[in-house]
Amino acid sequence: MKIGVGHLVRCVALAEELSARGVGVVFLGKVCGSAWARAQLRERGFPLVPAPAEPARLAALACELRLDAMVLDSYELPAETGAVLRDARFAVLALMDGDPLGQEADLYLDQNLGAERRPFPLQARRLAGARYALLRDSVRRHARAPAGDAVPEVLCFFGGTDSGGVAPAWARALNATGHPFRGTVVSPAPFSAGGPITVIPPTDRLPALMAGADLVVTAAGSAIWELLYLGVPTALTWVADNQRIGYEELVGLGAAAGLGRAADAEATGVLARLLADPVAREEHGRRGAGLVDGRGRERVADALLAIC
Repeated sequence: MKIGVGHLVRCVALAEELSARGVGVVFLGKVCGSAWARAQLRERGFPLVPAPAEPARLAALACELRLDAMVLDSYELPAETGAVLRDARFAVLALMDGDPLGQEADLYLDQNLGAERRPFPLQARRLAGARYALLRDSVRRHARAPAGDAVPEVLCFFGGTDSGGVAPAWARALNATGHPFRGTVVSPAPFSAGGPITVIPPTDRLPALMAGADLVVTAAGSAIWELLYLGVPTALTWVADNQRIGYEELVGLGAAAGLGRAADAEATGVLARLLADPVAREEHGRRGAGLVDGRGRERVADALLAIC
């Protein structure tokens, strides 16, 4: 399966829950371009098996591995993959972000905020909304740290690979605010940010960094569920088009500040206001807290095991 790091992270969260229940888990596909992402599987003892994209060959591999169910999380799998796997007697859970892209499944999961209010034309069961958000153990064991001193701690990251290469632009926007802060930018590509910003590579310390931040600047991808769970004040942009729905939902609720897509003068002004006003920052965190209760993966695992 071809997926981004955010997709891998949410599959890891579900795999952790299944493994804790004594269910064997194997990941099919390959992880390219991110040593950090590969380590997420290795450190948890989840095998990674190379897998063909062609549906019939994938089904044959699943038979060889004696699997009972398949979890599909990719925008690039052939649309007939789910149907072929179901014909081969595998239970199929398809993770989606709005559009199932023609994929057939016994069970669908759309963990995006507000998904439960959007129409779903298929007859199969759908688990929809933030009630089913998949969170890793490393996030669920953290709690939001108390607000620090007068100089806010700012964390800035854009997924495990920063596929859009936007981290330097947002570092410049933070520096352009003219307000004091201490910043950490997570970027797979090193660069000199200047000012009070330290640039670090992708790290397993990210949940702790999120919990200790006074403000997080990020895209409206899968990490947003972790931030909502922790109740961290967040300023959002979007990098991929499929992140726009979550962006608009969260900004509309006041659960995050909206930066727009570009790190321009308007976005810099929003960041300046948030850095200068701790009450405004914390209000976003307060509105977001409680939208994700951290038990979504249990609900998804219950539903998946019920169809196996």
